[in-house]
Amino acid sequence: MDDRSATPYNEKNQSFGELKRVPSDLKSTINLPRTSFPMKANLPQNEPKILAAWEQGRIYDRIRDVRRGAPIYVLHDGPPYANGPIHLGTAFNKCLKDFIVKSKTMAGFDSPYVPGWDCHGLPIEIKVDQMLGGKKLQMRPTAVRLECRKYAEKYLDLQREQFKRMGVFGRWERPYSTMTPEYESVVLQEFYAFFEKEFVYKGLRSVYWCIHDETALAEAEVEYENHTSPTIWVKYPLTGDPSGLDPALKGKDVFTVIWTTTPWTLPASMAVAFHPEEEYVALESGDEVYIVAERLAGEFVSKTGLTTPRKLAHFPGRKLERTTFAHPFLDRAILGVVADYVTMDQGTGVVHTAPSHGAEDFATGVKYKLDLTTNVDEKGVLHHGLPEYEGKKVFEANAPIVELLRKRGVLMHAEQVEHSYPHCWRCHNPVIFRSTEQWFISMETPMEGGTLRSRTLEEIKKVKWDPGWGEERIANMIATRPDWCISRQRVWGVPIAVFLCTGCGQPLNDKAINRKVVELFARSGADAWYTPEADTISAGAKCAKCGGTRFGKETDILDVWFESGSSHAAVLGHEPNLPWPADLYLEGGDQFRGWFHSSLLCAMGAQGSAPYRMVVSPGWTLDEQGNALSKSRGNDVDPVDIANRLGGEIVRLWVASVDFRQDVVGSERLMQRMAEAYRKIRNSLFRYVLSNLYDYDPQRDAVPFEQMEALDQYMLRRTAAVSAEVVRWYDEFAFHKIYHGINDFCIVELSAFYFDVLKDRLYTYAPKSRGRRSAQTAIWHIGEALVRLLAPIVSFTCEEAWKYFPQLAERPESVHLAKFPTAADILGGAPLEEPKQSEDWKLLLAVRQEVLKALEEARNSKLINDRLEAQVTVSAGEPAYSVLVRYKDQLRYLFIVSAVVLEQPASGNGTRPVSAQISRAPGKKCERCWNYSTHVGEDPAYPTVCERCSAVLKQIEAEGSSGESKQ
Repeated sequence: MDDRSATPYNEKNQSFGELKRVPSDLKSTINLPRTSFPMKANLPQNEPKILAAWEQGRIYDRIRDVRRGAPIYVLHDGPPYANGPIHLGTAFNKCLKDFIVKSKTMAGFDSPYVPGWDCHGLPIEIKVDQMLGGKKLQMRPTAVRLECRKYAEKYLDLQREQFKRMGVFGRWERPYSTMTPEYESVVLQEFYAFFEKEFVYKGLRSVYWCIHDETALAEAEVEYENHTSPTIWVKYPLTGDPSGLDPALKGKDVFTVIWTTTPWTLPASMAVAFHPEEEYVALESGDEVYIVAERLAGEFVSKTGLTTPRKLAHFPGRKLERTTFAHPFLDRAILGVVADYVTMDQGTGVVHTAPSHGAEDFATGVKYKLDLTTNVDEKGVLHHGLPEYEGKKVFEANAPIVELLRKRGVLMHAEQVEHSYPHCWRCHNPVIFRSTEQWFISMETPMEGGTLRSRTLEEIKKVKWDPGWGEERIANMIATRPDWCISRQRVWGVPIAVFLCTGCGQPLNDKAINRKVVELFARSGADAWYTPEADTISAGAKCAKCGGTRFGKETDILDVWFESGSSHAAVLGHEPNLPWPADLYLEGGDQFRGWFHSSLLCAMGAQGSAPYRMVVSPGWTLDEQGNALSKSRGNDVDPVDIANRLGGEIVRLWVASVDFRQDVVGSERLMQRMAEAYRKIRNSLFRYVLSNLYDYDPQRDAVPFEQMEALDQYMLRRTAAVSAEVVRWYDEFAFHKIYHGINDFCIVELSAFYFDVLKDRLYTYAPKSRGRRSAQTAIWHIGEALVRLLAPIVSFTCEEAWKYFPQLAERPESVHLAKFPTAADILGGAPLEEPKQSEDWKLLLAVRQEVLKALEEARNSKLINDRLEAQVTVSAGEPAYSVLVRYKDQLRYLFIVSAVVLEQPASGNGTRPVSAQISRAPGKKCERCWNYSTHVGEDPAYPTVCERCSAVLKQIEAEGSSGESKQ
């Protein structure tokens, strides 16, 4: 037989140990492990069967039924976008949420989960535009919206099935979707809450604009990527008397020099801005004088190659306010202005100001009453300019404008620079600032206790942020963000359902009319805004500004972030087990500027407090080189493909194995490694446990804790301690600690130690002996506890294993209807800690390690071939000797040897208080248990077995299957 220290389960032979050398007449007396729990999981084939059983058995609804009346815990789902199949990142997200919902449920909470989808917005509309082509121009808005709806429904249904394939529980038959009439009416209601409180205004502003998608963007829809731009130094001639700045400049040709990376904005240049508190110098070179910031004068001279520049004067930037300059190529006066946003990190310290192409520029334009109109249309084409750039798109206009500057003699230097530049996060094209009339939510409108900004900053402090840096991140965003641009110039979304006076353009803000529109949306959906029925709602109304009675309808739609940010109002607070606010929001780090952000502002404006108590943010999913996963890079890992080849359980196990608060690596290699880890869990834990419970009935055969063997008591206390720790880790969302903690417990304490030691008792003791039943009681509790503890993570396999465990009468049909094990469940009322026993076992295990080292040395020196050939002599001083004496009858089983001799040295034992010496065990080898004994053959009825096996065999013969042994 193989050394008993080997792994308990031999996968290759699909048997436990090697029994070929046991005589056939004795094999039938050994309690051979057996179970119908399959060794091979066949997850791709069996998981869909389990899913079907869950669906047929209405598992989610039954969980809600059994938890009704329990404390409620709500994780509110952030809606993924319905425009394609799921990817590893979305699977990672959904599995994390499923771990939390299932673990909260098993911790005794009623934890409903309503999945949702974000179905409006540009990506879908653009895809539909591509499909429709030129036909779209002849189609009514409702017809276009219908095509968008079909597209979104297709991917909503696809993603729903894919998430279910991952084993995620939820209210899949009634999810929330941003395109249903119910949801759209709530979004409009939330908008009206802002509108009626006068947070909303319509005005001309310079906003982010995507010329590819032809719509305004909010800050949350902009991300920065590397972009190469021309960078130029351009001189603007001073047109007034320079001696007003300093007498030394009298009669000189004076210029200021601006630096920009957007030459296409120069046709809209209305001013040049200086920092009021910075010092500026007038540098003379040749016949010209140049005014630049003193701190940047050296860089300016270096870049432009000025020869022998001489400083004529210096003065603060505020002295340049209201001076006048000439435009470098247009017949236009340029005003000198001051602004705190002028920086000294690069350039010249002088910024050309185009109010229609920058938020700060626009604010300056308002302050100094500059021209705010734009000469760039929605497609990014320049109009009303010179022939050199007329009709060109903005980025195409850069080169001809630079050439124009060169011809006019005002270009001092030009080069290319790679820099971080705003891009549309949907189409990934560079964006521009453009002045357009848009709808905004003011961050500074007074509300109870302050302004929207100040109250939101206060509310952020009341939320628990995990990781902790999230609080500072979102607080900084709220503190510095501009007013929220909530309008978009598209069709597929919730319309800004406001009537505008045809006489003066004033918005109609009438609560009764607003209610009627909300009711219309609830009945017929947002499509109704585009029908004649909506036109009649404003009948009889009168404009508060001009008294007009004719009204048109706003054609812009709401920012989709306002839509998804209203999800808390649409989903929570309407059903008893879905209260408002949510206990938890969990999404990726990009949602600090997205869903976390918009949800917070929407809730603050409408309800006056945050919609969540806690926010958790996982890291990104990357490849092994640290790159983002994407199909275009060819490094993506398809979770559905993994589920179909290896099993959805493998994806779930991978999610649990990593610290999700950090960036995580996903790859085919790691998935294969997880498949191997899964096989060990399945076979070394579940299959081993179940194979030794084939004749065990917990109601009939359980041994009370106080009557169990000391080793079994110790391991149940260890199991209860591990269980309590795992439940705490679930509460902390420390799933990687659960994975590694249970893995270590199973490998180090169960497989390599406890299960190994138990084999002798389980296999060779009389079937109904107290010693064997004690072991079976222990492994039943251990297995039953671990199947519950692992159920939120390996949900399919734990459900499968649960069916094979010997049942208690009151046991739930599904593991997912059960609760986590408590110490009382495992220990039957015995205390979790027994200090004396704990100290004993700490010492016994330390001695065992010394013995194992000595056995390994003896095997290497060929003294023995396996442990059962050994006799161990343990020499120990006090207090170790007294402990060993108390457990002397169990030591040979603990060490898995045939004999143990204890010695107490007369004096100290060197540096080691315990030592172990190995010799060959005396006697012969028992053909039944393979222990060596001097009593083998003493019983003539059983001449080849030891005295212990002889007694067992007599009992088996005498009592048959109904006898109870005292062994």
